[in-house]
Amino acid sequence: MNQPKPPPAAEQAGQRRQIEALARVLARTEGAPRLFETHISWVLVTESHAYKFKKALRLDFLDYSTLQARRHCCEEELRLNRRLAPELYLDVVALCGEAEQPRLAPADAAPADDTVFDYAVRMRAFPQQALWSTRLPAGQVGEGEIDQLAARLARFHAAAAAAPQGSDWGTAAALRRTAEQDLAEVAALLDAGPARADLQALSHRLEYCAPAPARFDERRVQGRVRECHGDLHCGNILTLDGVVEVFDCIEFCDRFRWIDVVNDLAFIVMDLRFHGRAELAARLLDHYLRDSGDYAGLAMLPYYQAMRALVRAKVCLLRAAGGGGDAARQAQLGQQYLAFAAAGTTPGRAALLITHGYAGSGKSRAAERLAGALGAIRLCSDVERKRVRGVAPSASLAAPPGRGIYEPASRQATYARLLHLARQVLAAGLPVLVDATFLRRRERASFAELAGGMGLPFFVLDVRAAPATLRRRLAARERAGGDASDAGLAVLEQQLAQAEPLTPAERRNVLEFDSDAAEVDGGAGALAALAARVAAQR
Repeated sequence: MNQPKPPPAAEQAGQRRQIEALARVLARTEGAPRLFETHISWVLVTESHAYKFKKALRLDFLDYSTLQARRHCCEEELRLNRRLAPELYLDVVALCGEAEQPRLAPADAAPADDTVFDYAVRMRAFPQQALWSTRLPAGQVGEGEIDQLAARLARFHAAAAAAPQGSDWGTAAALRRTAEQDLAEVAALLDAGPARADLQALSHRLEYCAPAPARFDERRVQGRVRECHGDLHCGNILTLDGVVEVFDCIEFCDRFRWIDVVNDLAFIVMDLRFHGRAELAARLLDHYLRDSGDYAGLAMLPYYQAMRALVRAKVCLLRAAGGGGDAARQAQLGQQYLAFAAAGTTPGRAALLITHGYAGSGKSRAAERLAGALGAIRLCSDVERKRVRGVAPSASLAAPPGRGIYEPASRQATYARLLHLARQVLAAGLPVLVDATFLRRRERASFAELAGGMGLPFFVLDVRAAPATLRRRLAARERAGGDASDAGLAVLEQQLAQAEPLTPAERRNVLEFDSDAAEVDGGAGALAALAARVAAQR
């Protein structure tokens, strides 16, 4: 005769006793374990391993209520997280044996006559100081880590499975239901006060400022709704031995994971901005877009960032409602996320900048640094020229002047693509810096007309260097290889002979940068002054 199932609270109390018994056993061999608790799990951490147990509960968005359901979710967690962190996620283990002396065994190899109390995901342990949620406030997350993350996410999203036909994942209707549920849950957790006004403002934004439903459908048709991570905030990213790892993907709810790739990216972009690191958020976005080419997704970014900030507000407020010594801080964080979402997450006013300079002038390096200072998206002609040909930026397409990638038709197509992408970035409310030579007036004029038509500031970053410097740099670049630019000395000589100088009218918008001088002093002061000039007009 089957025993009646205990109520959830009693079952969770029994789970905790078993985990504490396991902690006493592990203390003999792996050091004194620490036990962490969230609203849906326990994590037992020893010196070498972490064991993640799922609480026996059922919520609107997950079901851990049975032993078999918990095993299935453990196996899913292992499968999904090995996509991004294969070194961290080891296997699924069974907690079995005797109640007071439990032991762990591989889930598929637990003896048939053993009682299995529960299942857990076994992970490689890591220091809490490695988490970005700890390192970011301490100023320890650097540009190299941001670049690693951008490249890793671009590869991950490109390889992830696309949403199957017939599902409603990623549709406007499905996202509206999720937003309404989150808003209702947050409302139930708030007392009267300023936070309620923020919630009302956010509700209005999500209802009336969302992209048109057709935009969501276009993204699905384009294959941009994929099996993503789903919970990509700073607390789920770490740097271990110099390598950035992303962990704790959502396994318990399909609709939280099968989302637009920009929805996935928006979480960490939002979180970096929330923590006051807008320059890192801009760099992450810039490098991700350069690697993925998904500039069309920028139109969705403000909406998804607002939704992600709402999710963080809900999680923090739920933790506060659960009590504990951290409750007051979690309540404050929840209200801060809510205020951040209500205020909007697009920084400043857009502006359009283009570079002007010969091959070897250092314009790409100057453009990258100025874009970082402005929080701008950088569009690079060398990268986009190769993207339309389906080759990697580092692949060589070198050709003589007037041939191959330097044919007039190829040049026109590249500038037309840059103009199209610039329009997309500006329409999303973000500043853009277009990195190309712009040695012909008609090419400069088309971008000036774009900015004027949108009522936005327009600048020309004029990067200058002596001809001898240009030739020296190009010779060094050709020897080193691996650069996105294929322009060699022959191309430079043609540029020097045929360039159309800036007109007096164009010079009214010029930002001058001497890259010869920058070789001596680094150029940081000059670029900071240029960034301040642009910011004053935004």
